[in-house]
Amino acid sequence: MPLVSPKEMFQKAYNEGFAIGAFNVNNMEIIQGIIQAGEAEKSPLILQVSAGAKKYAGLTYIVKLMEAAVATSNIPLVLHLDHGTDFAICKEVIDGGFTSVMIDGSHLEFEKNIALTKEVVAYAHDKGVFVEAELGRLAGVEEDIVSAEHIYTDPDEAVEFVERTGCDSLAIAIGTSHGAYKFKGEGKLDFDRLEKISQLLPNFPIVLHGASSVPQEFVKMANEFGGNIGSASGVPEELLRKAASMAVCKINIDTDIRLAMTATIRKCLVENPEHFDPREYLAPARNAVYEMVKYKIKNVLGSSEKI
Repeated sequence: MPLVSPKEMFQKAYNEGFAIGAFNVNNMEIIQGIIQAGEAEKSPLILQVSAGAKKYAGLTYIVKLMEAAVATSNIPLVLHLDHGTDFAICKEVIDGGFTSVMIDGSHLEFEKNIALTKEVVAYAHDKGVFVEAELGRLAGVEEDIVSAEHIYTDPDEAVEFVERTGCDSLAIAIGTSHGAYKFKGEGKLDFDRLEKISQLLPNFPIVLHGASSVPQEFVKMANEFGGNIGSASGVPEELLRKAASMAVCKINIDTDIRLAMTATIRKCLVENPEHFDPREYLAPARNAVYEMVKYKIKNVLGSSEKI
């Protein structure tokens, strides 16, 4: 099955009250673990590549790994650019075979965000590529994306933004944040704001960034075997389930994958100090990604058996 656009899967997700998992990928083991989980749960998937991942692995390697995934998979797969910051990187990955891109102008003034997004939309739509944009700003750190404060998405501005840019989906800010340290106290999301936006933009797919739940078993494991992650906390899973039952059609998950891999590798190396073959610790790490993504699909996203 060739790479697809997320358009049809988002329409199904919106109508049936579930979300598609958008999982960040950096290497072969992560891609394999995610794909195997999607196959096991019969779920569509979005595999997304950040600018940092593109720099780390190289665009050609990422695309060829995805070609391998497509050749060995029977589930719908989207290859998506996460947090494209300018027209140039969006054009590069569109020309390289991506089926979806995110242009993130959330750091810009409203009119400049609109202008940048329109430029990307015009180029992408001419190539049949889906465009996600962002309005509002999430606090936290994810690679080069840094913000010290939340700027919640204004519902009326969201309507104007979508109408003027022609973007296909919109990432909004309702309380999630990037990184592993999302909440100091009880986790909360502004569902009233989400409801208002969905009422003003009926049948329009909404995206949640910064939506890892930071499983505490992996934080504990990493720290037990030499890590120093501290009091990391994520978005409570029940809040993500509620968002997925509303207008949120895409939920981004990155930190949880990093934690699952790193904690497992730390454990393997401490318990088996004689091991020096990378396969001996990367295979368990790949399986940890598989189990975690499988759990998310079934229990948080609700996308099992949705093909």
